[in-house]
Amino acid sequence: KVDYDVCSNYGNWLYSAGIGNDPRENRKFNMIKQGLDYDGNGDYVRLWLPELQGIKGADIHTPWALSSAALSQAGVTLGETYPQPVVTAPEWSRHIHQRPGGSPHPRGKRGPAQHKDRGIDFYFSRKKDA
Repeated sequence: KVDYDVCSNYGNWLYSAGIGNDPRENRKFNMIKQGLDYDGNGDYVRLWLPELQGIKGADIHTPWALSSAALSQAGVTLGETYPQPVVTAPEWSRHIHQRPGGSPHPRGKRGPAQHKDRGIDFYFSRKKDA
């Protein structure tokens, strides 16, 4: 089954390209964080990238960050059996070798009560020190 929703996909592609509608400044789509949040064990990646089958768990989202020994054990040779990364964004570094749920507030676990004392103006104002 392929997940396809024209409007949602179009909006997500625009957002990923950095031209989507987002009121926050300097907003970037972090593929590593999204992978950890929504495919923590890497099952979806393994489905579509069989060459990475040997990489266990969340490390599948950042194969270029694994040691030579780990890559060898998984049967992966960067630049041969799997390509070298074209770009690595600096903001990805804090998620490399992180386990799903390893951050203090993983997505979906904060709950709406975290900012219960803030009105809607907080989310639309430029000052965030309240």
